[in-house]
Amino acid sequence: MAEQIGTWFVNTFSAIPKELIVFFVSMLPLIELRGGLIIAALPQVGIPVWKAVPICLAGNIIPIPFILWFITPIFTWMKGTKLFKPLVEKLENKSMGKSDKIQKYEFWGLVLFVGIPIPGTGAWTGALIASLLNIKIRKAFPAILIGLLLATVIMCTITYLIPWIITSATS
Repeated sequence: MAEQIGTWFVNTFSAIPKELIVFFVSMLPLIELRGGLIIAALPQVGIPVWKAVPICLAGNIIPIPFILWFITPIFTWMKGTKLFKPLVEKLENKSMGKSDKIQKYEFWGLVLFVGIPIPGTGAWTGALIASLLNIKIRKAFPAILIGLLLATVIMCTITYLIPWIITSATS
């Protein structure tokens, strides 16, 4: 499945350098750094890990300050409209449904929430929850950054190290 998605991105945006595709994929909510590293490691993309990591980290971290600073006022405005109110309430409820550990452990809860690569977690959702919980930016941003570093280690192990070990063992 990941190979098909990666192939779609590469074929659809073939005029764009592969590094830029990986950068923009890493900026997308839900896909983020995790998806960017998977796509970078695909044979048809073939970006080496030393190059993929800073590209994916940069792509994933750029939106985070904007989410932390602006999502609450944007959501407040959107909830004042008939069109967007249901969407915002759904996003808030879904995000806050995952906030138990973050509320309890705050900094380290946010680190683990962002860092453990399971569906529904990541920097975007972590920043949204931190914003909704009124966690100060000077506390939330470093926690999200450390979480991204943890996710990077885990994802590099899955996408680069394990395949390299398997290839080395079979050749």
